[in-house]
Amino acid sequence: MGSAAGPATAKKADDAGGGERERRRPSAGRPGLQGRRPSWRRPEPRLVLAGLLLLAVLGGFGVWVVYGSPWLRVERARASGTDVLTAEQVLDAADVPLGGPLMSVDTGAVEARLKKRLLRIDDVTVSRDWPHGISISVTERVPAVLMKEKGRYVEVDAGGVRFATVSNAPAGVPVLHLDVADSPSLSRFGVDRLRREAVTVAGDLPPAVHRETRAIKVSSYDSITLELRDGRTVLWGSSERGGAKARVLTALLKAAKDADHFDVSAPTAPAVS
Repeated sequence: MGSAAGPATAKKADDAGGGERERRRPSAGRPGLQGRRPSWRRPEPRLVLAGLLLLAVLGGFGVWVVYGSPWLRVERARASGTDVLTAEQVLDAADVPLGGPLMSVDTGAVEARLKKRLLRIDDVTVSRDWPHGISISVTERVPAVLMKEKGRYVEVDAGGVRFATVSNAPAGVPVLHLDVADSPSLSRFGVDRLRREAVTVAGDLPPAVHRETRAIKVSSYDSITLELRDGRTVLWGSSERGGAKARVLTALLKAAKDADHFDVSAPTAPAVS
């Protein structure tokens, strides 16, 4: 019996030993995960093809909605921000293509067209007003001075741009007078430069003073005079240091209300009389 029990006992011992080996803690890594590999299955070709087909259909439908469907067409255009101009003038110059896809409207081209056709426009923004409109917002140029030519008035903004000719002088805008025929400044600087100097002065004037200035007279580069509507005069000098001169003049007009003449050509040493 001893010899018969021997093999069975040995097998049991081997089985037990084998179980102990399987339960040993791995030497590195997370417990129980050593030797595992993530399972990954290649997607079925039919599913990949179906997904690509769905994406193509959705993309084509989106393109059709934006460019080919009647849902996103240009049905109207509107203009805002006009003062002297009318909305109809802006819309006529913009020439927005009605009936076409809203997405295909070249807003940059519309803006360029407006600035070219209407010089009174200083700035313009054209945007899409989904789902059927185009919005045009304009900012008009403001005249800083008027130049009288052949019985009419040329409007010039603070940047020196001549943008319109009108029959009647707009209220509150000074008229530029060049009296430089005998001045050495004429040959040295030229008429255009002297005009630009006067425009610069007009742009530096405080709004209240600008409205009360009837004329800006240029006798030379450094002799520019303001004629106010109440008869008072201001010797401005050249266009240099315009900001300082504007501040000094504002203070003098408040402090010396009975004075007839103001000299701010040297803003650090102004004078009144």
